[in-house]
Amino acid sequence: MRTAAFRTMAIGASSYSRTMTCEPSAPGEARRLVAAAMETWGLRDLSCDAQQIVSELVANVVAHTDCSTLHLEVRRGESGGVRIEVGDRSRTAPEPQQAGACSESGRGLLMIEALSFRWGCDRSRRGKVVWAELKPTEKQPT
Repeated sequence: MRTAAFRTMAIGASSYSRTMTCEPSAPGEARRLVAAAMETWGLRDLSCDAQQIVSELVANVVAHTDCSTLHLEVRRGESGGVRIEVGDRSRTAPEPQQAGACSESGRGLLMIEALSFRWGCDRSRRGKVVWAELKPTEKQPT
């Protein structure tokens, strides 16, 4: 189920999307797209978190599905927040793992949870979309 509270802006370039091949270079390509969107929207303060999130979402598709392609969309909402969506043809929802102290993996979804305002997974007939939303940072009074 999509979050009704997140609506895209009616003016300007409010979203960017790309279909990518599921290969090891996909997370880097996704980070570059998100970085360009953040720069265009003047949201440099959200860029690092957004790049970390999209990198993990895309890496999960590459590592944990047998999909040949994935679809990335990054949208700016009316309030200035950002929603990152990564869709694939697998219907298996991601689940946070309990990583051991010495484990090199298993913390990605916990990181997404920590960096985002909220995140989730929407299933459809054709697969799923895993998404995360970032709130705009508060401007300090001058």
